[in-house]
Amino acid sequence: MKTGTPVIDILLLLEGTFPYVSGGVSSWVNQIIRGFPEFSFGIIFMGSRREDYGEMKYALPDNVVHFEAHYLYEPQSEIPVRECKMPPEILDAVKQAHAYYQHESTCPAGDGAYRKMLEHLTKGELSREMLLYSEEAWSQICDQYRSRSTDPSFVDYFWTIRAMHSPIWLLNDIAAKAPPARLYHTVSTGYAGFLGVLLKHRTGTPLLLSEHGIYTKERKIDLYQSEWIKDNRTVFQRESTQISYFRQLWIRFFEMLGQSCYLASNRIVALYEANRLRQIRDGAPAAKTCNIPNGIDLPRFAALRELRPASPPRVLCLIGRVVPIKDVKTYIRAMRTVVNQMPDVEAWIAGPEDEAPEYAEECRNLVSSLGLSAHVKFLGFQKVDALLPKIGLVVLSSISEALPLVLLEGFAAGVPAVSTDVGSCSQLIHGLDEEDRALGSAGSVVGLADPQALAAAALELLGDEAKWHSAQAAGIARVQRYYTHGHMFDAYRNVYRQAMDETPRQQEAS
Repeated sequence: MKTGTPVIDILLLLEGTFPYVSGGVSSWVNQIIRGFPEFSFGIIFMGSRREDYGEMKYALPDNVVHFEAHYLYEPQSEIPVRECKMPPEILDAVKQAHAYYQHESTCPAGDGAYRKMLEHLTKGELSREMLLYSEEAWSQICDQYRSRSTDPSFVDYFWTIRAMHSPIWLLNDIAAKAPPARLYHTVSTGYAGFLGVLLKHRTGTPLLLSEHGIYTKERKIDLYQSEWIKDNRTVFQRESTQISYFRQLWIRFFEMLGQSCYLASNRIVALYEANRLRQIRDGAPAAKTCNIPNGIDLPRFAALRELRPASPPRVLCLIGRVVPIKDVKTYIRAMRTVVNQMPDVEAWIAGPEDEAPEYAEECRNLVSSLGLSAHVKFLGFQKVDALLPKIGLVVLSSISEALPLVLLEGFAAGVPAVSTDVGSCSQLIHGLDEEDRALGSAGSVVGLADPQALAAAALELLGDEAKWHSAQAAGIARVQRYYTHGHMFDAYRNVYRQAMDETPRQQEAS
């Protein structure tokens, strides 16, 4: 690092989120930056392709002193074909590191080999040319294909391996040019987390990981649903209980990235206990883990209660992106039953549709086919403050969540919720421990992809005003006691201070 270069307090490593994508994680990042005006922040944003993102959805706060954006799957400049060799010690480190992540228990020396591989990578000794053009890498790929692949296409295997590893060298270049910081803070594992690993390895600067959802779990869901992943087996070669080899390969790759980040992080933060335990099962050292739940701006949302009508409006609202993981179709199907019994009810869908336009179109077609066009309204992105006073229930039909801010914001504004049993939603609605549960239930929790159960829960709350008011009171009490900005900021301030105290002394003096 150059003498006199300003040192950023906290360098945020963000993948596919703030400031280009709206949603719970982005909202949280915005809160964190604005909640600590005493710290300077830098941001390294990583996305897939530039064309997948529009303008920034959030204005950068004044204490963001550095911003850069990179796109991992845009075409990279071609490297001229030239003969090159992979030295035996590098090839050995690569082989052992891969074996370690494939069979950790039987490869005790693998952790050291993995660290050695990182050292070769960050020093520029393990180059992209070696993967592309060395005979040693070619032989390794062929050996791996013959011994492991159950897909008959070597060509697809070869290009999958290239596509999988290609971003690694871009991440290494980003790490080499990153501004100096007192702390690296990644908000996921995956590519952002691996960038944190590379930065930590280069500088020794502490790395903090905050996971809202478990990245590897969410990527598994995406990969199971992805249509771009090939399966070249014939119908006679396939077994209904097995997923395709290339899906397994991508899943293992992201599991490896996740475990790498867990091992490199100084502190690992989960939003709630079930996720902390999942992190430990996935390889996080238990002593590094802790829970810090999300918090909301209580005065801001509490003020919205004054704008509410005396009786709960017969309006249900799903607030979130129109994407498959939110399972908007189950919400729509549930509304057919709700409307049958409450003809004056309205169901709103308030969220952007540009992330998965084909899915959004399927949702619109489903509304039309069920004869719900007069009842189900697609509102697009809306400011939540304007929505909450007008609705009677917040509905969350997702197949995966962490600790959704939209439920907490709804509670503070006096709106109960009906949610699927994902993430911390049961904890938020029914309570975590005996003291918390004594506050009562702030709504209902139902199973995944069950429109009848979702409809029944919504009808029960909207059809019984006393029960609705009881749920409203429980939600207000719970968010006031456990989920405010004050609780969250105090916890993160302690984590930040402790981590910065571990910053190498030579960096502080730079």
